[in-house]
Amino acid sequence: MIRTKTRAPTRARPTSLRTGLRSRLGKVVRAEPRRIRRALMLGLPTVWGAVAITYKMACPLAQQNGLGARIVSSAVFFVVGTGLILHVRHGLMRELREIRAVAGAAQSVLLRPPPPRLDGLALAAGQLSADRGASIGGDLYDVVATDHGVRVVMGDVRGHGLGALATVGAVLGSFREAAHDEAELGCVLRRLERAHARHLRQRSRDEHPAAGGGEPESPLAEEFVTVLLLEIRQDGAVYALNCGHPWPYRLSPGAVRCVEAMTGGDPMPPLGPFPLPAELTPVRCGRILPGEGLLLHTDGIEDARDAHGRFFPFQAALIEAVRLRTIVPKSVIHSVYGQLLDHVAGSPADDAALLVLRNDRRRVPMQHGEPVGLSAHKVL
Repeated sequence: MIRTKTRAPTRARPTSLRTGLRSRLGKVVRAEPRRIRRALMLGLPTVWGAVAITYKMACPLAQQNGLGARIVSSAVFFVVGTGLILHVRHGLMRELREIRAVAGAAQSVLLRPPPPRLDGLALAAGQLSADRGASIGGDLYDVVATDHGVRVVMGDVRGHGLGALATVGAVLGSFREAAHDEAELGCVLRRLERAHARHLRQRSRDEHPAAGGGEPESPLAEEFVTVLLLEIRQDGAVYALNCGHPWPYRLSPGAVRCVEAMTGGDPMPPLGPFPLPAELTPVRCGRILPGEGLLLHTDGIEDARDAHGRFFPFQAALIEAVRLRTIVPKSVIHSVYGQLLDHVAGSPADDAALLVLRNDRRRVPMQHGEPVGLSAHKVL
């Protein structure tokens, strides 16, 4: 006869009790600063009001009608009023900082900054929003390393500001999945077209009078997004599909033509107004050699004007940024944005995005001022 040894039941209750107590204690500790702030928000105005009432009711000087008494009373109420105003202002500024921190975190998740290095490429990106208080607008970009090569998207939604963020999210979300799933670059573009079409259909339902939607900021018939899709292969060859977006620039420091447009013919129409062609064959734009760079941008930079209506000299700004220098993506972006803000007197009329890549797939010395990154890895 085989005897089985029964195990003593584990005492889960004390463990769960301790865990529950720790969780409740943590909540109490976190809630304590909030309670103190609320008490101060309510208590300090009460104290200021009590000071004013006590002075008016109990101080003999407040009952007099002489000039000196009136001056003292006015000074007392001025101090009380100033204290109340400063207290309210402090509370509003704290709430504004918290709101901006939350908004900045949400926007950085939507338009996340690229890593310093990715699959042998040095990267940097920048964004200027035309809307005050927003760090991103209607421009979009992303870079991912896949089994099919490094794939890049740069786009520009019609309009700018917070109203374009939903379209940016739809297009970027589709790209981040399709770039890994699809072996052909044309299939990635079709996925973006379908995602944009779904977004427009959802907007149409939300803005329908039966759904209680208000007047839309822009008609759906005029909604579109320009898209530039790139695939950078291991030998530096660049293949592209362009839907109404500006072509990129190749940056070659020390060369006679240090800034050269990489074109691939006439672009297709933007996504939205017209369907894509039946066949989508990527065009070869050229090749970036080790040490050379590639710059992608939105038309908010080329179309920027100063007070006299003169366009921003974009190519001249690029030449100034890379002439007789090694390409540091972050420095190129800072140089271009500095010249752009000087040109428009610090107030851009449209969103402006920049993305700079440098080919480091052969050993290239680390450039001054660039963040140190680990060996290249693929984003999964």
